[in-house]
Amino acid sequence: MQESPQGRAGRRLGGHSPRRRKPYASAAASCAGLLVGVVALSGCTSSDGADPDWTKAKTSQPPPKPVWDRSPTSIAAVGDSITRGFDACGVLSDCPEVSWSTGSDDQVRSLALRLLGKPAVAENSWNYARTGATVGDLAQQMAKAAVHRPELVTVMMGANDACKDEAALMTPVDEFRASFEDSMRRLRAKAPKTQVYVASVPDLKRLWSEGRENPLGRQIWKLGICSSMLGDSQDMDAAAQKRRSTVQARVVAYNKVLRDVCAKDLRCRYDGGAVFDYRFTGDQLSAWDWFHPSKNGQGKLADIAYRNVVAADPPA
Repeated sequence: MQESPQGRAGRRLGGHSPRRRKPYASAAASCAGLLVGVVALSGCTSSDGADPDWTKAKTSQPPPKPVWDRSPTSIAAVGDSITRGFDACGVLSDCPEVSWSTGSDDQVRSLALRLLGKPAVAENSWNYARTGATVGDLAQQMAKAAVHRPELVTVMMGANDACKDEAALMTPVDEFRASFEDSMRRLRAKAPKTQVYVASVPDLKRLWSEGRENPLGRQIWKLGICSSMLGDSQDMDAAAQKRRSTVQARVVAYNKVLRDVCAKDLRCRYDGGAVFDYRFTGDQLSAWDWFHPSKNGQGKLADIAYRNVVAADPPA
């Protein structure tokens, strides 16, 4: 066999060819350099193909911090009959002056009254909540609120989504989520820096347990108020208890949606379930329907909201 020119050159240099080593030396140097630079390439990584230091650096970045001003100077309210003060002053009528969010009543001491002061409430707060509204109406309310570019928007919505003639008619959780996400997008499109305070949906099962022993409450509930939870209030058979538990579970699911969607927005603060967890009594319920908050109840909602809005950190 004829010897190659490379072999002859190697013999002339004593059997060793320096040119054959250079590619390997160069590759080793490159690999070492890439390891120092924390770059994962084949031949310079761990056995699973990822450099552990580089992976750790990627996952250890702290999340962005929420942006929250504890002293907003303008407030808009969106929601349902609770935020309109329905049945708090008279039978079957709104009473927005006692609203927990934007009311002007000195006894309630609304969130707006505490944060803005009474002279500013009339000009720097707006109430777009509507009696009977569900989460499907929230986007339109948000769009109206956004026109003013308020520094804070309060949201209390979801009770009417659970309060239906029967449990099967409650708003599905996925639909509830989609509507709330759309509402936040509507707000952000026109008011990207507006803060949002989200109150949890009240505990409807506690409402049933507090009012079922009141003769007046029982009679009023027979007219069809929140039948999915309050209907046949004295019935304790298995079907009735299952129905109430189903409604309760849906309210809990709604609150999880409010929490999760709010957590994705740096200028949104959920109340941590404070309204849902509040152990209200008959004193906090309207004497006309034993369902909506009385003036006393509106004041308690204002207390909860104020504590959460001015707190240095969001509720746990």
